[in-house]
Amino acid sequence: MNTAPRIRVMIVDDHPMVRRGLAAFLKAHQDLELAAEAGDGQEALQLCEQARPDVILMDLIMPGMSGSETTRAIRARFPRVRVVALTSFQDKELVREAMDSGAISYLLKNVTGLELVEAIRAAHAGRSTLAPEALQALVQTAQEGPRPGYDLTAREQEVLALIVE
Repeated sequence: MNTAPRIRVMIVDDHPMVRRGLAAFLKAHQDLELAAEAGDGQEALQLCEQARPDVILMDLIMPGMSGSETTRAIRARFPRVRVVALTSFQDKELVREAMDSGAISYLLKNVTGLELVEAIRAAHAGRSTLAPEALQALVQTAQEGPRPGYDLTAREQEVLALIVE
């Protein structure tokens, strides 16, 4: 008999069918427990307080608060909660935003069931899982170097803007 505590998972996605499918999927695994479902970022923030999830499966493209904004807000209030970005998009800017906001992992929705379960378990243990496309996007971003203006102070940016005018 397994007495290990179950991993409490919250699903945040604006598509009810995606939430239902993921919820049904979680029920098939004894070590995973559905803590809550949210249809948008605001609802996720409210439910996080009550549900106390260990891991959140976070869609990134939602009306209102984006998944990255929601992740940043949740991580600020609940730093122990791990967020797995689960999206259909592999745009490098979206990957960077998700990781910068505090997501521990980035997966595409075409992930297999086994890969998703392993990513949830890894996130709970503090380990990252990245879709190959997300990893490639991060490598490309790193090779591009910092974006212009990041190394300037606010005053230097203001002077530069005046020079451009």
